[in-house]
Amino acid sequence: MSTPTLPTGLVITGKLAPRYDEILTPEALAFVAELQRNFNATRLALLEARATRQARFDAGELPDFLAETQGIRDAEWSIAPLPQDLLDRRVEITGPVDRKMIVNALNSGAKVFMADFEDASSPFWSNMIEGQINLKDRWAGAIDFHDPSNGKDYKLGETPAVLIIRPRGWHLPEAHVEVDGAPVSGALFDFGLYAFHNAKAALAQGSGPYFYLPKTESHLEARLWNEVFSFAEARIGLPANCIKATVLIETLPAVFEMDEILYELRDHVAGLNIGRWDYIFSFIKRLGKNARFLTPDRGRMVMSEAFLKAYGALLVKTCHRRGAFAMGGMAAQIPVKGDAAANTAAFAKVQADKEREAGEGCDGTWVAHPDLVKVAQEVFDRLMPTPNQLQRKRQDVSVARDDLLVMHQGARTEAGLRENIRVGVQYIEAWLRGRGAVPLYNLMEDAATAEISRAQIWQWIYLGATLEDGRTVTGDLFTALLDDEMAKLRETLGPDVYDKGRFPEAIKLFSDMTLAPQFEEFLTLPAYKLIA
Repeated sequence: MSTPTLPTGLVITGKLAPRYDEILTPEALAFVAELQRNFNATRLALLEARATRQARFDAGELPDFLAETQGIRDAEWSIAPLPQDLLDRRVEITGPVDRKMIVNALNSGAKVFMADFEDASSPFWSNMIEGQINLKDRWAGAIDFHDPSNGKDYKLGETPAVLIIRPRGWHLPEAHVEVDGAPVSGALFDFGLYAFHNAKAALAQGSGPYFYLPKTESHLEARLWNEVFSFAEARIGLPANCIKATVLIETLPAVFEMDEILYELRDHVAGLNIGRWDYIFSFIKRLGKNARFLTPDRGRMVMSEAFLKAYGALLVKTCHRRGAFAMGGMAAQIPVKGDAAANTAAFAKVQADKEREAGEGCDGTWVAHPDLVKVAQEVFDRLMPTPNQLQRKRQDVSVARDDLLVMHQGARTEAGLRENIRVGVQYIEAWLRGRGAVPLYNLMEDAATAEISRAQIWQWIYLGATLEDGRTVTGDLFTALLDDEMAKLRETLGPDVYDKGRFPEAIKLFSDMTLAPQFEEFLTLPAYKLIA
């Protein structure tokens, strides 16, 4: 491709490839530069506010509802009306933005497809730009393609799922584009390019520019998104308040500000989502130095108990009071090939989980594989005959601050420690090769699982946790188990496969972060330096 004409102060360091010029147009890049110049300073200040709050948590402070926003929580108000195609979201499928995934997900029978630039995508420059090309092709009616690797033709069906985009979180940079000498915000880059190229086309086809917002920690971060949306609508020439966003409540601080987050985004918000896996990670990250919150094996932390149960119930109640949708969490199970009994058991787990969500009042749920769409849909069709459950106000729910801090009970085991090591390292290795959604042990894993894995081991070492067999978790024990697990993995995969991967880098990164004296905010930040 030819080198695009760049706006003043903007530099692209990423390699250019065919069709990149359709996305990296001078006009689109100028819009991204405007977003960066108008909103990046506030973004950086909000990230610094996270660090300041963390210092207070490390000193023993506990999260709580904000006294200064009591009036918002007490007042009666509702979010703005929602467009027709967002009123029934009973099953949503999520996945990365590669072309085959997009077509298969849009054709899966799910009501919504969340195309993910965040936890299910490794942020290789090529992944990010080709994902934008694929989504632009969707709205241009040009997403159909032939895959020479398997000889199959992929064509968009007549009733595709509603498309929602998840940009990267506020903390992540896009290192391949600089504005005024600094890397552009990954969130503003992903949002800006998609909105600029596709918002008008989506509206013309009866849908709209819809987004999922990850890793939000405060209502001030939600306020920043609202300002970005209003600015974009004015600059691109869109109808006011046509951008609609669903916010993932996947951080511990955010659960104490759900009313306020909805209020800040009230003209642009569609609902909140129960981001259970990242929520566990955030809980450990924010309170991990406090011995009161020493976690059991991560498999023991389930949505029907302790702080996860309280968080889910409060989210449904908060959303429905404000006329917003409460979206359930991910079913990470995938079909188990060659083992009918195990496959039946996996599908039964999904069914039970979705029955719990529908019973608690969720308006829909997530799955990671097309084969799970029918399982989840059957549950919601049976238990939610209406398009949503906004009429269920859940006034029977009463959740106080301490309910949101009730620790899950259970043992800490060597098996749990080993599982964290196996999953964490293998996910990172795949991520370093450009894959963000990775099937491991019959589950579709994304970055959240690796984050939980390394966070939990870090916490156990920091607090000197005792395993079920009486041993203390130390750095030496972790290192010994890591060496053993990697030797077993090399034997299982075969030396040829293992040695061609990026395991040395993945092992070092996982080990360094787990043994670090201070907890690193996100695994993906140092990992990004290895691929950027």
